[in-house]
Amino acid sequence: MTTADTTSAPPPAAAPPTPTPAAPSGGPAARLGAVWRTVRRSRRLSIGCALIGVFILVAIVGPTFVTDANNFSLDLSLPPSASHWLGTTQTGQDVFDQLLVSTRTSLLIGAAAALLATVISIVIGIGGGFLGGWSDELLSLISNVFLVIPGLPLVIVISSYTKGGSLSATIGVIAITSWAASARVLRAQTLSLRTRDYVLAARLYGEKRWRIVLVEILPNEAAIIVSQFIFAVIFAILTQAGLAFLGLQNPSDLTWGNMLYFAQNAEALSSGAWWWFVPPGLCIAVFGAAMSLISFGLDEVLDPKLRVYRPGRKSRAGRKGQPDRKGQAGQPAQAQEATR
Repeated sequence: MTTADTTSAPPPAAAPPTPTPAAPSGGPAARLGAVWRTVRRSRRLSIGCALIGVFILVAIVGPTFVTDANNFSLDLSLPPSASHWLGTTQTGQDVFDQLLVSTRTSLLIGAAAALLATVISIVIGIGGGFLGGWSDELLSLISNVFLVIPGLPLVIVISSYTKGGSLSATIGVIAITSWAASARVLRAQTLSLRTRDYVLAARLYGEKRWRIVLVEILPNEAAIIVSQFIFAVIFAILTQAGLAFLGLQNPSDLTWGNMLYFAQNAEALSSGAWWWFVPPGLCIAVFGAAMSLISFGLDEVLDPKLRVYRPGRKSRAGRKGQPDRKGQAGQPAQAQEATR
């Protein structure tokens, strides 16, 4: 065989590439892993979620170990001890048992009132901003009326009219008086989003209005909605505690505010019974701080401008092995220049 025949021979056919196996679809474990990685990005978010997790765990499990939180005994106004971890009240009730039951009730009121207020603000704010025209004018008028009326006096008047009532009445009163500001923010954001190109394209394709709102507009306002829900929970718990402290709530429902109300009536502060009013007040403060940390942490995770870069252990270990920028042996550049 000549050299020309060898060079003109066609190259052997390449072997077909082996198909790579398809990546497994993300299941619940993958979603939980993604959530965990998101939480670990921010220390504020991690600390806030840990504290809220403790409160939720206590609210779910704690009351199951309490037989009757209003049970009277002969142990009157005792300080914390082994038999009564947080002491007793003036009538012999265990403060620790009351705190466990009050945590569940307070969190229930806060979550339910915040959820109802958030739903109302979404319907009125996003609905009015997307529809426009007379619908927007009417919904904006309703929002402005509730914004002009002072919130706290309105809550006090409605609570006085209902005379405490049940938990559902308390939740309704707080939700009705706390949705207007969130609705205004959502309306302003919706007015900006409805003129975006993807929303106009969805309208040109003939998409239904409800689908445009749920698919195109609502996901882009998720960060605002979550932030408003968090602060609505804080507002609801603080409002209920204020109403209970003023004696405008049903005293048979144990909440953090009712515990402060009974402690104030029994003059626990002047008598030195700090174990009666400090635990509920501390729970309100810590819960509010934890919710605020979650809100700030979500801002850091969702907003790249607020994200703080923290190098991992491997990158820090790699930096230790690198020579100093000022000199190869860690000496300043001027000293090296002098030795030359």
